[in-house]
Amino acid sequence: MQTARQAEIVSTALEIVSEKGITSLTIKAISSRIGISEAAIYRHYESKTHIMLAILDLFKKQSTQLFQQRKNEQKPAPIKIKEIFSRHFVKFHQTPSLIPVIFSEELFRNEPQLLNKVGDIIRENQYTLCQIIRQGQDRQEIRNDLEAEQIATIVLGTLRLFIKKWQLSKYTFNLVKEGEKMVRSVITVISPNQEMEKNHNRIV
Repeated sequence: MQTARQAEIVSTALEIVSEKGITSLTIKAISSRIGISEAAIYRHYESKTHIMLAILDLFKKQSTQLFQQRKNEQKPAPIKIKEIFSRHFVKFHQTPSLIPVIFSEELFRNEPQLLNKVGDIIRENQYTLCQIIRQGQDRQEIRNDLEAEQIATIVLGTLRLFIKKWQLSKYTFNLVKEGEKMVRSVITVISPNQEMEKNHNRIV
């Protein structure tokens, strides 16, 4: 569990990323904004990498919880998938500074701890999504002519690109509203032909 000071450091780091970009995130910038010494920062986190790991851990906890909760609910699989990603869109809309951290693998090439953490998040969420998809396939709610792993990759890849597009647009469109449309399109693509209209009507 984070201390109050650790939570403040993480929150400040996200503010800096949001305002100036991830490359501007330094211990000096954090200490200056909080109004404490750099040495005081190091008493809570060993390095900038550890601060970013804390940000990723926070997102991982929230995201994993959301995937697991929906997986265990007694709802049609397409509804579960819609709710998972709708909640993520709301989270990113509320905290867009998470995006440069979570989607910055190219900046983490020399930071294996960060790369591994992002990889863990992707693998864990894909595993749970595959379970939800298999549930849907067993109930004929999701097409069976593709493997669950392939469908999960299609879903996650599409939505990941959509969020990246929002970031590159400098957050100029409504992520939550447009995200709902994108999720409906994804559900249509992964639904069996005979279930397409039914699932669309449920989700709308």
